[in-house]
Amino acid sequence: MFKGAMELGKVFKQAKQMQEQMEKVQADLGNKTVTGTAGAGAVEVVLSGHYRCNKITISPDAAKESQEILSALIAAAYNDAADKVEELKNKELQAVAGDLNMPAGFKLPF
Repeated sequence: MFKGAMELGKVFKQAKQMQEQMEKVQADLGNKTVTGTAGAGAVEVVLSGHYRCNKITISPDAAKESQEILSALIAAAYNDAADKVEELKNKELQAVAGDLNMPAGFKLPF
């Protein structure tokens, strides 16, 4: 019985360490940026790892497009950047998770 309690304590300690590492990764993501593009680079959107939009760049040619097309290009560039944030986040969290056997489709808390 005592051995089981020691093992449980070890598991809780590891879980706490992993939680602390995940919190650090989450904080660090805010300092990283990704760039999404659309229209062969006509529109670029720069997002932080927290999905905050830092910058939008619109080429002079794209600026001449109709509002509808320009809006679609901006949305596509944002979505491209958001997909890259997800990839970055997953990569960073994978490093923390290491060899843990997580069930398929398991989503971490952020």
